[in-house]
Amino acid sequence: MTDLFSQCAMCRAVLESQEDQSVSAGLNDGIIYLMAIPYIVAALMGFIIYKKFKK
Repeated sequence: MTDLFSQCAMCRAVLESQEDQSVSAGLNDGIIYLMAIPYIVAALMGFIIYKKFKK
């Protein structure tokens, strides 16, 4: 699996200086989660609209 580094340059510099990398991994997961939500909502709305017009 490919690692994704989604942090801005400042966040990444601060988190890399820490010894505990779990905070960095948690921040990356949070960024990916927040990025995915609008796409999921748009896809769901598109599916609902498609179903309504198909009737």
